[in-house]
Amino acid sequence: MPRSRTAVYRSVTPDGTVKTMTAAPAATASPAPPAPRLSAWPGILLSLGVAAASILLSRVLPGVSALIIAIVIGIVVANVTALPAALAPGLSIAAKKLLRAGIVLLGLEVVLGDLLGLGAPMLAVVVVVVTGGILGTLALGRALGVDRGLTLLVACGFSICGAAAVAAAAGVTDPDEEHEENTITAVALVVLCGTLMIAAVPAVAALLQLDTETGGLWAGASIHEVAQVVAAGGALGGAALTLAVIVKLARVLMLAPVMAVLSLQQRRRGAGDGKRPPLVPLFVLGFLAMVLLRSLAPLPESVLEPASLLQTGLLAAAMFALGTGVKVRNLLQVGPRPLALAGLSTVLVAAIALGGVILVS
Repeated sequence: MPRSRTAVYRSVTPDGTVKTMTAAPAATASPAPPAPRLSAWPGILLSLGVAAASILLSRVLPGVSALIIAIVIGIVVANVTALPAALAPGLSIAAKKLLRAGIVLLGLEVVLGDLLGLGAPMLAVVVVVVTGGILGTLALGRALGVDRGLTLLVACGFSICGAAAVAAAAGVTDPDEEHEENTITAVALVVLCGTLMIAAVPAVAALLQLDTETGGLWAGASIHEVAQVVAAGGALGGAALTLAVIVKLARVLMLAPVMAVLSLQQRRRGAGDGKRPPLVPLFVLGFLAMVLLRSLAPLPESVLEPASLLQTGLLAAAMFALGTGVKVRNLLQVGPRPLALAGLSTVLVAAIALGGVILVS
């Protein structure tokens, strides 16, 4: 940018004194206008379109979650073609804001009466699974030398509710997306390990000769995603599916206190530099409000079914957007340690859950 120059004049008075005078500076060139912001709508509409297609495909492919389909589509698209830059603003909104809206609506799936029906011992097992899974995974991450941020996301995703928990934890601990690659890696690991658990849990349950109810409780307490729990519970048969889903939703409810703890830690870390996130993130409050609404108000199916469909659509749109950030060549460069952490965390959570379920059954 050109700088203005100030003219300087000197003159000598009759008595020999030198006087210095300055002229007004020349007008400076006006700064260039900011580049117009790209519209977010192309990326948002693409994400929602893929979400709709994923929901339809999930109905044709029983046992396959729309969220998994959406993230796989995102990964494939990102690695076989170059996405236009015009999609970037909308994909960013889908990966953050649509995800949080989906988590809020996820609260409508949780009925406190159903959770209390599990009994205090089983609810205690759920708390131990989530707490032990997170703390144990953090310890494993330190031992393996895995980045702490990635370790925390894996711990939350594997212990609570999969990709939604990963993204929620990232929104609290990395709001400026300075380490977005950690979120993408953790989500990919959730998809990989959780999908393997769909077949592993029924197989191990049969090997251990667990009865149907115990197998259902174990599936709900150990598998990462809600949809993956549904698939495994269906494979176990009988009452296993209902019990598995209720236990899984009890783990989903743990999302609120865990996010509150993470937010409190962020406030403490940022106390010296003015960065103080809210004590409880707004989307967590919304999630809790939906839980209370579902538990206390007699909502008709005409409300619950569209809300459930919308919740799945929003989360699927967010998963597609996150998937578009997954570059296979970058994942291959992550190395074996995060993969080892994911495998060990899966075994840890499953072991804690199995021990607790057997103990209370």
